[in-house]
Amino acid sequence: MKMWKRLLRPFRETDPRVTAPMISWWIIFAVLGVVVLLVAIQTVLISYALANRIGTMVAVLTAYLTFVCMVIAGVIWLVWRHTTGKPLRRIARAARRVATGDFNVQVPARKSKKMNEIDVLIQDFNKMVRELEGNEILKSDFIANVSHEIKTPLSIIQSYTKALRDGRVPADQREAYMDTVVEAAGRLNDMITNILKLSKLENQQIFPAPETYQLGEQLRRCALNFMERWQAKDIDFTIDVVDVAVCCDASLMELVWNNLLSNAIKFTEQGGRIFLTSQLEGSTVAITVRDTGCGMDEETCRRAFEKFYQGDTSHASEGNGLGLALVKKIVDIAGGRIRVESRPGEGSAFTVNLNI
Repeated sequence: MKMWKRLLRPFRETDPRVTAPMISWWIIFAVLGVVVLLVAIQTVLISYALANRIGTMVAVLTAYLTFVCMVIAGVIWLVWRHTTGKPLRRIARAARRVATGDFNVQVPARKSKKMNEIDVLIQDFNKMVRELEGNEILKSDFIANVSHEIKTPLSIIQSYTKALRDGRVPADQREAYMDTVVEAAGRLNDMITNILKLSKLENQQIFPAPETYQLGEQLRRCALNFMERWQAKDIDFTIDVVDVAVCCDASLMELVWNNLLSNAIKFTEQGGRIFLTSQLEGSTVAITVRDTGCGMDEETCRRAFEKFYQGDTSHASEGNGLGLALVKKIVDIAGGRIRVESRPGEGSAFTVNLNI
């Protein structure tokens, strides 16, 4: 009984939108009809040519062959229904759930070391759903983080300006209040600027044509722009870069070096050290920004390039977690790659590889 239920189950699970089989029964019957017609004609011819006994035998043989063809067709249909049609129906049901926004669905995979085309399709479908789920989580986190990051400086600006307007701030503290408002407005402006830059890079399909320029000169210039900041923290800054030409968008790459250098200075304690080096590695040049700061754990390294992610919350007031996401996107556009090496208490090293 159970066996018959399993055999009849595909008929009950048929999608109501399916109104025709992959191979029409009319085609099957037409083919069988042609075969029967040809054999019948042959039977008639043989009957006239030979004795009636032989004609009867041929007629019986014709009926037998017709029956065999129908049985074979039915067996093939049932085999296809349970070996190929069943997993395809599972994928179709899962796809409908994904279309409604359910990204927790997974299609059960066949337990076998060897995979056929359907197994590969199921594997790719499950991977796609997991990626969609991750993107949905990132989108939700992005919206939550943007709301939080915008709300914080706006609250500061609102409360401080209201206090100044109502005259509740002593005269000797007004300048400090105004400096706080200006600083909060600056943070808000920087964050919105970075969001716009990142959004433009993510949605832009055509980028300015890259030009060949001297990378060593650009690295030195970017480092000198931060001289006042590293001297204020008494940081020992070492620059050792090679003079090599690269073909990139110079303005975008300058954002990369400025972000990496700014982070290195921010996370390096008073009297620490920072190294800006570059060296040739085959057909690429490797640029490394290394510091002796607080370092990062494995989880922070893995998520360092996510939008708004800040592993060290003690420095959250100095940034918004968009710098490294912007760096990663620019490096990808330039056809390079970036990696980070770090350990808690031992500093961090960001290395960018660019084609020469």
